Amino acid sequence: MSLRLIAIETGNTRTRLGRFDGRTLEETIAIPNDRLDEITSVAARWWGDMLPGEDRAIVASSVNDRVADEILRRLESSLSIEVYRIGDDLPVPIGEDLDPETLTGQDRLLAAAAAWDVLKQACVVIDAGTAVTVDFVDGQGTFHGGAIAPGARMQLKALHEHTAALPAIEFDRPDPESPFGRNTRQAMLHGVYDGIRGLAWRLVERYAEKYGAFPLVVATGGDADLLFGEDELVNRIVPDLTLQGIAAAARLALSDEDEPGDEPGHPASGDARA
Repeated sequence: MSLRLIAIETGNTRTRLGRFDGRTLEETIAIPNDRLDEITSVAARWWGDMLPGEDRAIVASSVNDRVADEILRRLESSLSIEVYRIGDDLPVPIGEDLDPETLTGQDRLLAAAAAWDVLKQACVVIDAGTAVTVDFVDGQGTFHGGAIAPGARMQLKALHEHTAALPAIEFDRPDPESPFGRNTRQAMLHGVYDGIRGLAWRLVERYAEKYGAFPLVVATGGDADLLFGEDELVNRIVPDLTLQGIAAAARLALSDEDEPGDEPGHPASGDARA
């Protein structure tokens, strides 16, 4: 029986929810973190749509524990279940080659795990959201870390707040007809847009040089399509890669859909926890 899953990813500014039937992502929604009632209402409605006898679970990950703790508290209280949490209850299914004291964000590890789960080859994962991360996974499925930079909106906000004359503007693709920013707004957009794309190109080239082969490049995050939709560097854009990583972790630990020889984490039917 396929695992029916509600995946919850709480980020810095919003929470994304995804409903899975096995490997199929049926529905997603992103809700600002200050709308907790709406977040918990959507998750509870999806849970109610599943049959009690189904193999089902709710699994959450977070880079914003204050918000995530409250979401999980509300869900566990209203649904009378326990919610699995990545890191505490379920491991991220990817190897790591990092400094021992390093605490890497779950979003980075889950995106890398999802990319490896599908590609099974060396890859670079670019996550373009509040921050921009460019991370490398080798051909054995080991996460090596990478680079972290301010995201597009963070850069534009910093330019406005730390200068006397630069305006507050929304992020967008700069004028494609000209490489020159002929006004302040266009100059700011060129600096941020082309700066992030140039950062990604340079890092991917360095990773490829170190690894000895050019990896596939996958982009995710809210700004991925705007930044890399027309960029030949990126092979695939997957908007919900972190949710896919949560699902990969859940399948490995909780489902009977694992590869031969894997030990499922619980019986093949009924709630994962009740």
